[in-house]
Amino acid sequence: MRSLLLLVLAVVSWEGGWQSDDGSRPRARDLGIAPGVFPAGARNAITDVRGVRVGHATIVEGTNVHTGVTAILPHGGNLFQEKVTGAVFVGNAFGKLAGSTQVRELGTIETPIVLTNTLSVGTAAESVVAWTLEQPGNERVQSVNALVGETNDGGLNDIRGLHVKREHVYEAIRRAKSEEGAGAVEEGSVGAGAGTMCFGWKGGIGTSSRVLPQRYGGYTLGVLVQTNFGGVLTMDGVPVGKELGRYAFSPRGDAGSGDGSCMIVVATDAPLDARDLGRLAARAVFGLARTGSSFSNGSGEFAIAFTTSPELRAKFGETAPRTRSILPAEATSPLFEAALEATEEAVYNSLLKATTVKGKSATAEAIPVDRVKEILKKYGR
Repeated sequence: MRSLLLLVLAVVSWEGGWQSDDGSRPRARDLGIAPGVFPAGARNAITDVRGVRVGHATIVEGTNVHTGVTAILPHGGNLFQEKVTGAVFVGNAFGKLAGSTQVRELGTIETPIVLTNTLSVGTAAESVVAWTLEQPGNERVQSVNALVGETNDGGLNDIRGLHVKREHVYEAIRRAKSEEGAGAVEEGSVGAGAGTMCFGWKGGIGTSSRVLPQRYGGYTLGVLVQTNFGGVLTMDGVPVGKELGRYAFSPRGDAGSGDGSCMIVVATDAPLDARDLGRLAARAVFGLARTGSSFSNGSGEFAIAFTTSPELRAKFGETAPRTRSILPAEATSPLFEAALEATEEAVYNSLLKATTVKGKSATAEAIPVDRVKEILKKYGR
């Protein structure tokens, strides 16, 4: 065992800049950025969708290791025995989303959704399988479709060192299953976002939610992102990346050509079938365009969407027909708008909450909040 390995939630000091009353970095709404027309949920997080839980395991070791695992649980029961209806949408397939083919074929998700780094997908998938086999009631299970996504944190993390182990995946799932996992979601340089970069700044985990008015069903939708992509950052319609002088294809070249990836997880309690969940996942990927994503050749944009509706769950071994209530396609447009809004805000939260990280071969600076505030004010925001 490596005794120096620490499972911590990374806390990195940053100099100057905006701070809230408790000394933390702000979320988008603290700066007056509230994309769209629908209100956010109580936590403005994916956990506003009842039953959804999130847990992180963050691995920090000196300056060389900044990586981790983020686990999203669609409900607190046995996911294999009560699979949730789900779908996957691929914007650009430069990435690895293990288990996606079965989700697209059957329209169900039967394990925790786990995010990590590129070279740890295999370890995470094996760990999710092992965890699933250990759950009471799964003693006779012989096939498990682990759903694991990734982005590449090799700039800040010794990715070739394969530092993510089974215990880290278990830890993220355990934290998701705890009461804390159902509350506020820690954002920024944590979990699978510990070593990621976004628009030339430190990226990470971000989340947001929307609640539809009763005339549209009163449904809740939440989004969680793992941001590691590039482009020309736009915030609330303002060209923040250009104003800061750091953007893809810039003369300075300090923000590259927009390569990277983004994993998006969308949860809703609306009773959507797999087909319309696929359409919902697509809108989440489209939402990245509002932030200035380049959708470059070397970027992987993947979205996973699921519904927590008990009526839409598929019970393992079930063969008899049963009645279900499914939202018709004509009623999906408000949810599509909510997915666009929540994805946009989740990306902003991932940037604003992230802290500066000195990594293996580079330093990822936290986006300067005071400068962002000045730029927003300049454009009348």
